[in-house]
Amino acid sequence: MLILSRVRLVAATFAVLTPLWIPIDLLIFETSLAMYLAALRVLAAIAFILLALSNRGSDSILAARWGLVWLLSIPTVFFLISHPLLGQFTISDPAQQVIAAGYAFLPFVMVAGLSVFPITALEGALLGLPLVCAYFLTGLLGYQLLPFASHLGAQWLLLLLAMVSTLAGMSQLHFMSQLVDQSSHDGLTRAYNRRVGEEILIQQFVSACRSQTPLALAFVDLDNFKSINDRYGHEEGDNALRSASSALRKILRRGDIMIRWGGEEFLVLMPNTDPSGAMIAVSRWRAAGLGIRPDGKPLTASIGVAERMVDAAETWSDLVEKADQRMYAAKQSGKDRAIGCGDIVIAQALDA
Repeated sequence: MLILSRVRLVAATFAVLTPLWIPIDLLIFETSLAMYLAALRVLAAIAFILLALSNRGSDSILAARWGLVWLLSIPTVFFLISHPLLGQFTISDPAQQVIAAGYAFLPFVMVAGLSVFPITALEGALLGLPLVCAYFLTGLLGYQLLPFASHLGAQWLLLLLAMVSTLAGMSQLHFMSQLVDQSSHDGLTRAYNRRVGEEILIQQFVSACRSQTPLALAFVDLDNFKSINDRYGHEEGDNALRSASSALRKILRRGDIMIRWGGEEFLVLMPNTDPSGAMIAVSRWRAAGLGIRPDGKPLTASIGVAERMVDAAETWSDLVEKADQRMYAAKQSGKDRAIGCGDIVIAQALDA
C-alpha cells in the first residue's frame, strides 16, 4: 500500500510537471522539434494521469510491483523517443544545449527516484536495468547528446546511482520491516498482539473455510496469576509471562501462531490440526512446563481447545468463544488442566 501510494503521488506530480515544460521547449527549440516534444509530453502526462488514478484501494504486492514497472516505463519510453529525436536536429545554441542535457539526464532522475521506494535488491536490479540499458543503447546507436567518452563515463555514474538507490530502498524496506515487527508483537512476551492477532485469526479462519481444512485453537490462561502480582509485584508477574511465552514458543510446531489475547491470556492457533492433534500438542506443552512461579512451584495454566469443523464455528469469534468457555470450565473444575472438543479432559495425568 505504501509503494502504491508513492507511485500514485509521483505519477500525479509528473502528470502536472511534464506538460508545464512545453512553453520552454517552444521558446528554446525550433518549432518543429518543440511540437514533437510537446506531443510526446502530452502523451506522457496522460499516461501518468492514468497511473495516478489506478490501483486505488489495492493492497496487492503484485499491483505494487506493476505500479513501479509502469512508473519507470513511461519515462523510459519517453527517453528512447525524445533522445534520438533531439539527435536529428542541430543543437548549437548554449541555451538549447542546456535544455537538451536535461533530456539526456532523465534516466538519472528516474533511477535516483528508486530510493523513495522500499524494495529488495532483486527488485532494484530489475527496475533499474531498463533505464541503464536505454541510456547505453542511445550511445551505442550514436544518438548521444554528449561526446561518446563522456557518455560512457555517465553510463558508469548511472550504474553506480542505480546501486546506491537500490541500497537506499533496501534500507527503507529493512527499517519498515522492523517497525512492522515491533508494532505487531507484544513487547513483553514477543507473541503477536491482539490487534494483529485478530487479523491473523480472520485470515486463517477464512482460509480454512475455503480449503475445508481443520483449524484448532487453544485458549491458555495462566493459573493464579493475580496472586503473583499481589504478593511479589508486577516485575515478577512480567517474568512469569516471559517464562510462559518463551516455553510455549520453544515447543510450538512450525506454523502454529501464538497471540497474547489479554493480561495473562494467550491464544495458540493451530492450522490444519484436528481435535486429537490439538490435544496431543497441549499434552506436550504441559509436559514441557511453562516455567516456575516466584515461590518455586510450577507455573500452570487452564486451557480450552476448540476446532472449527467439529464445533461448527461459523465465525472466528465463535471459535474463540468456544475455546474460552472450555478454558473457564477448566478453571472451575480445578485448574491446571485442558478441556478439548467433546469435553475431553487432560488433568493431573502427567503426575499419575
